[in-house]
Amino acid sequence: MERVLGAEDAEDWVYRGEGAVNLVLAYSGYAPPFLGKVLRIQKASRSSVEHVDGPSMLTTHERLLWRDAKDPVSSPNREIAKQLYVEHVMGPLLGAKFIDAGEFLELVEKNVHYQRPAWRIDASKVNTLCDSMLNGEPCISVEIKPKCGFLPSSTFIPEANCIKCSATRFRMHQVLKLQRQEVSQISEYNPLDLFSGSMDRIQKAIKALFTTPQNNFWVFLNGSLIFGSLGGVSDGTSFVDQNSFEDAIKTLFHSEKGLRTTDFLKLVSEAMYKSKVLDRLLEVQKLDDYDIEGAIHAYYSIVSEPCVICKNLNEDTLSTRYDSLHSISLDGSLKIVRDYLIAATAKDCSLMINFRAREEGKEESACSNIHLDSTNQSFEYKVYFVNLDTKPLEKMVHYYKLDQSIVNFYSQKTILSVDLLCSKCRKKVMKLMATIEGINSIVLDPSKSTVTVIGEADPLKIIKKARKFRKSAEIVSIGPPKEEKKDEKDIIPSLPRMCQKCDVWYVVREDFSYCNIL
Repeated sequence: MERVLGAEDAEDWVYRGEGAVNLVLAYSGYAPPFLGKVLRIQKASRSSVEHVDGPSMLTTHERLLWRDAKDPVSSPNREIAKQLYVEHVMGPLLGAKFIDAGEFLELVEKNVHYQRPAWRIDASKVNTLCDSMLNGEPCISVEIKPKCGFLPSSTFIPEANCIKCSATRFRMHQVLKLQRQEVSQISEYNPLDLFSGSMDRIQKAIKALFTTPQNNFWVFLNGSLIFGSLGGVSDGTSFVDQNSFEDAIKTLFHSEKGLRTTDFLKLVSEAMYKSKVLDRLLEVQKLDDYDIEGAIHAYYSIVSEPCVICKNLNEDTLSTRYDSLHSISLDGSLKIVRDYLIAATAKDCSLMINFRAREEGKEESACSNIHLDSTNQSFEYKVYFVNLDTKPLEKMVHYYKLDQSIVNFYSQKTILSVDLLCSKCRKKVMKLMATIEGINSIVLDPSKSTVTVIGEADPLKIIKKARKFRKSAEIVSIGPPKEEKKDEKDIIPSLPRMCQKCDVWYVVREDFSYCNIL
């Protein structure tokens, strides 16, 4: 039976040399399956590796926050603390089998570091995305950022922000990113589909991620990126057409060209469905009971600073909604913030899935298996989480400000100046606006000749629709909606049934016939 290498095996593999592409290791242990074996591990260029800042100790408040996890708190620097956080905090919550993949390669990297030539170290490192199984067959890996898989229901979310309870955070953030030109189009991906447990909805989610990968979907072949964002640009992809991608994966799928992408997406969907790995992730995400709108108050209690949020609220709101958060014990505040930050890690982590084709009659391995009916192929796969670093306590204020920006912009109010001369004008404008996705309400004010649109729809799409009706239409303002007091004394002026622009007459001769077959 094939054996998967784990962290406990790393010290038994010693450095023997390296080339431009691979690091060569020899086995020095006593396990019969590995005696006489040589392992080639793929390397990755240092130029593609993100640089990490120098070591930094945990702050006083962070040591207080994570005091129950003794190892991360006592670590000499922040980088080691991050590794111990994954092992002692996230591991028990997500399950060790879903976070230990790749640890063998990380430990090998450390063990052989001082045996490698200095110039080799500067140029490349061990590619931890490479499959750690002793096999030279092609391996395709998929990295997915699932994002938040549930809608919050915290009582500390004010009515003005209740849209958070019905629209996904991912969808709302997409609108803000579009406005900031961080993306060129809004993704149709819905995290609720991916976390649904329904095969059909999971397939829909995976297809949407592939269509607009942004910074949420990557594909690697033997450790090299073949599809996904490049250079930190959300919309940049290594392949701009399906033909290139299909050519890259032709060695793994027996299907004809034009069908490989469909088979690939189905394989990924089935692995997500069969592994049930997202069930564990969702449980950890739901540790966030209070939402940032509640957790931010607990944060100010921990750092012993005046709550900036409460300072801007009126007394009635404070006493009924947030005063209780400032009266709980320090341990209570620590738990709220600790759970929020753990959930934040779970909402921002990535899921890695490694696949390789399995030949018929081959011995069973420790990996899970999927049979793809469309190609009559069997695949082995492994699923695990990456990017499980702890979130800095000091970022709580940033999380709150970002949250408010996302919500406020999602429910933006766009006011247009449009001539509304008659009742037919109003009907035409309403009909045009109703065809735009993402609009929550439309208010026409004939007395001011304005159309007020509230929702996440792109203002450019709104003005384009309006100018189809009136070329003179202009945007008056764009901004977050504010509650306006209605004046019951306002009188809506009566409009003529039809204005001159809408009242069109056609003049024809008396002997004119509508039939052209005479």
